[in-house]
Amino acid sequence: MSDSLSHPLDRPVWHSLSGGWSALAQGDAHARRIDPLYGPFGAAADDSAASRAALAALVPETGELWLVGPDAMIPPPGVTVLRTAMLAQMVAPSITPAASATPAWATLDESDAEEMRALALLTRPGPFAPRTHRLGRFIGVREHGQLIAMAGERMALPSFTEVSGVCTHPDWRGRGLASALMRIVAQAILDRGETPFLHAYAAHDRTIALYRTLGFEVRAELPMMVVTR
Repeated sequence: MSDSLSHPLDRPVWHSLSGGWSALAQGDAHARRIDPLYGPFGAAADDSAASRAALAALVPETGELWLVGPDAMIPPPGVTVLRTAMLAQMVAPSITPAASATPAWATLDESDAEEMRALALLTRPGPFAPRTHRLGRFIGVREHGQLIAMAGERMALPSFTEVSGVCTHPDWRGRGLASALMRIVAQAILDRGETPFLHAYAAHDRTIALYRTLGFEVRAELPMMVVTR
């Protein structure tokens, strides 16, 4: 595994931990993980025995470590594998115009954190730790004061930012809220000269088809592995 021979998105966690997440990274030159208050992701610098052992040491005493890409092919030594999956990694060189009016939305901040986490835990768009909302800009839609949909940013690599945390309360699905918010988040990433990307489960054909209508295309399939002690 060599950085010089791979695209940065082939190892998005490692490059985030070395880039936009560097201030939140724990570990050393062999392996790093993000502060658990912000998320469960970790990665090794390479596939050497020293790096794999260092990655294993970063698995929390309680809780999970999520691995994406080459790190997820073989478990680090001494861990228990909770689940595995294949992810479709998608990028959007441009975003398609919306076919309908954009719903009223607002940028979310610290005062919205409790509601954001509650919505994420209800709908499970992916891991959402107590401070995940601080990893990037999040926007949301409210109905009668209740947060019913949101989307935001998570992994941060040089020139690439991940669209993540996309979810809609079950009572308000079918109105195109998630698509509308994703368009806004992704276009803002493009406007600042970066490329938006995202991850979807490779087996979820309908989800991938939806993201294609927004302008995203599958770039690669990456393995994912969740491990614990």
